[in-house]
Amino acid sequence: MSRGWTPSSWRSFPAAQQPDWPDDGAVDRALKQIGTYPPLVFAGEARSLQTALGQVASGNAFLLQAGDCAESFDEFSAVNLREKLRVILQMAVMLTYSMGVPVVKVGRIAGQFAKPRSSPTEKIGDLELPSFRGHMVNDPAPVAELRRPDPARLVQAYHQAASTLNLLRAFTKGGFADLNRVHAWNNEFVASSPQGQRYEQVAREVDRALAFMRACGIDTETTSALNQVDVYTSHEALILGYEEALTRQDSLTGGWYDCSAHMLWIGERTRQLDGAHIEFLRGVGNPIGCKLGPSATVEWVVELCELLNPARIPGRLTLITRMGAEHVEDALRPLIRGVRDSGHPVVWACDPMHGNTFTAPNGRKTRHFEAIVGEITGFVRAHRAEGTWPGGIHVELTGEQVTECLGGAEELDHDDLDTRYETVCDPRLNGRQSLDLAFRVAELISTT
Repeated sequence: MSRGWTPSSWRSFPAAQQPDWPDDGAVDRALKQIGTYPPLVFAGEARSLQTALGQVASGNAFLLQAGDCAESFDEFSAVNLREKLRVILQMAVMLTYSMGVPVVKVGRIAGQFAKPRSSPTEKIGDLELPSFRGHMVNDPAPVAELRRPDPARLVQAYHQAASTLNLLRAFTKGGFADLNRVHAWNNEFVASSPQGQRYEQVAREVDRALAFMRACGIDTETTSALNQVDVYTSHEALILGYEEALTRQDSLTGGWYDCSAHMLWIGERTRQLDGAHIEFLRGVGNPIGCKLGPSATVEWVVELCELLNPARIPGRLTLITRMGAEHVEDALRPLIRGVRDSGHPVVWACDPMHGNTFTAPNGRKTRHFEAIVGEITGFVRAHRAEGTWPGGIHVELTGEQVTECLGGAEELDHDDLDTRYETVCDPRLNGRQSLDLAFRVAELISTT
């Protein structure tokens, strides 16, 4: 996998979507500083995730990858992270309870600070400004000076990721994720909804199961599988200098790992087979994902599999499809057949968000809940038709009471978008919509 590869070999390849840094010297100093910092995650944790994803690839587990479209420097707090984690835990309980398989939980957390853009500039009123590329690069405020890429933000991204990971580990290992507290995860905003009431029914069933276990002599308070969970981190490996600075050689195996996150993925705009992003990620030992849009061909996807997973290790490669609700079933089936026939053990996951984005009359980017469900429905049907496992979903969500996506049980419409439209980039599902989606996904996979 790593023959002829070094952490810097990507620099000899064309690198798409990199910021136009105004001061190369300042960038080099920032990256050297990050290179002296401790790793954010460890190689052994990445290997544990790969093992879990291997179970997904074989049809014995399900992947829930979820979190913010783009993390914000301004909105970072323990409360925001807790509410996001609460929704992910609720969704995972629903999926596990309904589907009867473990759910591998991977957050778009602690590193999702950079975003690709379709144009280097954007127009806001009469101003033409450099596009906002995420808080790792520049500021979303429509001010020319703040839109200049700032290398100091790379260092700030590292520190916020470290703080986020500290909180995440505290929540997941320190009692918040205890299954005995399953009712406590239902916050007031969600609990008052039909989805929250349905969740409470499941929570009561979980309580009954725990009571049965206690009656059988199992101490549910001290059993780690019941009071702790593993929530892994992931982000799009977009700013390659940052990823290189956090790439370290594992002292146990000698392999190289990108220690910025447990899992990294390549986006739709940076998946060139002869590009720098694939060159970089082919050499690290982390589990890798790649987004696939409707332009992906069978030949291209099989070649991608050969480049990123030539040893055909289960759990190494996740293919994240983003086709659009109207196209997913027809576009996906040939890809599934081609990969299956090639013998590559991939995880198939559905990103139902990015292929279904449109601009509302008020100028807000949005998505409709039914289109999101529609894409997952087509994804599941395609896999059922081909005899393969619809391994997971990859969604953008928040625990906040935002109004960014239309529809859902609340029936949000265009007039509601301005009520709490808070995302720094793309629209996210709120807590109620996220839990509703978990119910719908569980029903689709259990009955289709």
